[in-house]
Amino acid sequence: MSPVDTVARAAVEADLPQPFAELGLTRDEYEKIVATLGRRPTGAELALYSVMWSEHCSYKSSKVHLRQFAAKAPPSGALLAGIGHNAGVVDIGQGYAVTFKIESHNHPSYVEPHQGAATGVGGIVRDILAMGARPVAVMDALRFGPATAPDTGRVLPGVVGGISFYGNCLGLPNIGGELDFDPSYAGNPLVNALCVGVMRHGDLQVAAASGPGNKVILFGSTTGPDGVGGASVLASATFGDAAAAKRPSVQVGDPFTEKLLVECCLELFAGGLVTGIQDLGAAGVACATTELAAAGAGGMLIRLDDVPLRDATLGPPEILMSESQERMMAVVEPGRVDEFLAVCARWDVRAAVIGEVTDAGRLVMTWRGETVVDIPPASAADGPVYDRPLARPASQDALAADDPAALPRPVDGAGLRADLLTLLGSPGLADKSWVTDQYDRYVRGDTVLAMPEDAGLLRVDEATGLGIALATDGNGRYGRLDPYLGTQLALSEAYRNVAATGARPLAVTNCLNFGSPEDPAVMWQFAEAVRGLADGCAVLGVPVTGGNVSFYNQTGTVAIHPTPVIGVLGVHDDVRRRVGVGFRDDAALSSRGGLGGSSPRASIVLLGRTEPEFGGSAWAHVRHGHLGGRPPAPDLEAERRLAALLAAAAADGLLSAAHDLSDGGLAVALAESCLRGGVGCRVGLPGDPFTVLFSESAARAVVAVRPGAEAAFEQLREAHGVPGATIGTVGGDSLAVDGCFVIPLTELAAVHARTLPALFGPVLSD
Repeated sequence: MSPVDTVARAAVEADLPQPFAELGLTRDEYEKIVATLGRRPTGAELALYSVMWSEHCSYKSSKVHLRQFAAKAPPSGALLAGIGHNAGVVDIGQGYAVTFKIESHNHPSYVEPHQGAATGVGGIVRDILAMGARPVAVMDALRFGPATAPDTGRVLPGVVGGISFYGNCLGLPNIGGELDFDPSYAGNPLVNALCVGVMRHGDLQVAAASGPGNKVILFGSTTGPDGVGGASVLASATFGDAAAAKRPSVQVGDPFTEKLLVECCLELFAGGLVTGIQDLGAAGVACATTELAAAGAGGMLIRLDDVPLRDATLGPPEILMSESQERMMAVVEPGRVDEFLAVCARWDVRAAVIGEVTDAGRLVMTWRGETVVDIPPASAADGPVYDRPLARPASQDALAADDPAALPRPVDGAGLRADLLTLLGSPGLADKSWVTDQYDRYVRGDTVLAMPEDAGLLRVDEATGLGIALATDGNGRYGRLDPYLGTQLALSEAYRNVAATGARPLAVTNCLNFGSPEDPAVMWQFAEAVRGLADGCAVLGVPVTGGNVSFYNQTGTVAIHPTPVIGVLGVHDDVRRRVGVGFRDDAALSSRGGLGGSSPRASIVLLGRTEPEFGGSAWAHVRHGHLGGRPPAPDLEAERRLAALLAAAAADGLLSAAHDLSDGGLAVALAESCLRGGVGCRVGLPGDPFTVLFSESAARAVVAVRPGAEAAFEQLREAHGVPGATIGTVGGDSLAVDGCFVIPLTELAAVHARTLPALFGPVLSD
């Protein structure tokens, strides 16, 4: 057995070769570590710096751009904790606060789909837990390669199974998300997981190690070899042909242990037994100790021998780098340690005191009585900052010039009908029940709306009806055409989806998925996307509360489409007045209530302005495999007015349905509303039928106005300055477009429902 690499040994054996490159560090970074320490790092220190300075943990290539979120943040009295915390926290009224965040687990989900996706859910749940909140729901935004590709058949079922397994075992409803397919994600699927938690204002916890003499306790699962190097080796590098060799870097999850950990933490918080708390996710013990010590502006002494192991052969570097799941680290006053351990024992959660807070300003770790780490914690926690070269790709001009206006369009009603059915049956727009039926959407009893609604809606307070709405959106095609505008379109759509339920958009989280930051073209895309999001949030009045950057999503030199996934949270004053997407047959309901069958039907109103905007559209993509031109022009002020109108109309009980217009335009929105409610409609189109049906102009929605509420809605619409036109009525058993086509709902449903089961087989129940 080789001797342990101690600090004392490092001081005298300066020339001992160090595998910094294998751990993802550059020579300049290694030399900076040497300069910081005044000697070469020990093996444990090198491991610690490698994971803490990885792209995944340090944000070293993105920090210079992400600062815009704070610099341009709109004033918000609701923000209780923002960027820099484990998750953002906002005040939603009545003494309640909500914390939410979205993060990526992309590379692990390609290497080991089930465990990669499952542990992505577990990690984001612990982020929410670390803020002091009870996790109450999850969502996921998924992107895969072509639906017919053999590798998609391997990855997608595993990812969905992993998300389902972990979330269902935790008893958390999965209330929404996205599923899309594009060749750019072949070999680089995107698995972005969101969690939301609820707490009272006074429950907020901090991630800082303060108070010299306070004890550091590691609790939850034992530490094993799974996930070693996940942050530095797996998440901070591009994929090549040796992806399977990275399988040991994928963590293994145990949701049953996590459920015990959640309940244990909440009891510890309620008892006031914690002065600081940090979840163990990426970089494991290295990250938790470093960040707690750095945030506390003091120091910490850790005895690595006291870390509970499930593999006795692990040494200091492996213990520090392990990303074994279901672990938390707490700072506890000495006099309350016994109480803390008693709570852990009651929940059958293993806990061990592994160190204490000091006032030395150093993070010191020992192993078998010898010091193996002695560093200033901020030097690892802060990491390097790079302002990487960026350059607008030369291909952007040709891409913009490739206008979809030149594509062949349907010339009659039969062609319009065929195109709608083709879109409705395409994998990205088809019924997602194959996925969502594997998730428990209603566990806990507070889910009000879930997929396939525009946004998930949860009740927070049973007595008052206070609730929260959440939506995630992203469109890689728009991002490829123009990352600045594409990001604002993703923000706009998520904002609009939340508003469609009747909620008021309040705050934003984001998961920014891009290729290699070492590619100037990718960095240009990233910088433009961040600028677009910061500018968009400033106009919409919703601050960014936190999020995640995922770089190196590419195979070799081929990057994914720039895919910022934007999550928006809104407040619903009374979920009993929520609005769903499904059309309802008010006439039939009135008839069953004894009022006769001649009752008027709900009128359908198209809100917003429709322009011939087809760049990056679902129609161009599905019908012609085309990507080019300019994306639709965002209109953020129009989005604000539309959102205000929808919230006011919902509060006044004027609407029986509302659906945003996005992928596939009005045609797909009408079909989805008919299918969701099981009721047809008849509409007449104002203008060119093709443009009105398939354009993807922003700031638009289609609503069903309750019979008798037409005048009140019209007055409200005019007061909010939202353009609109009544185009038809709800009712019948077909989707009928005057002068164009009639499609029976049975035909719509058959086309919409068959695609994913045909591709991926029946859902197997446990």
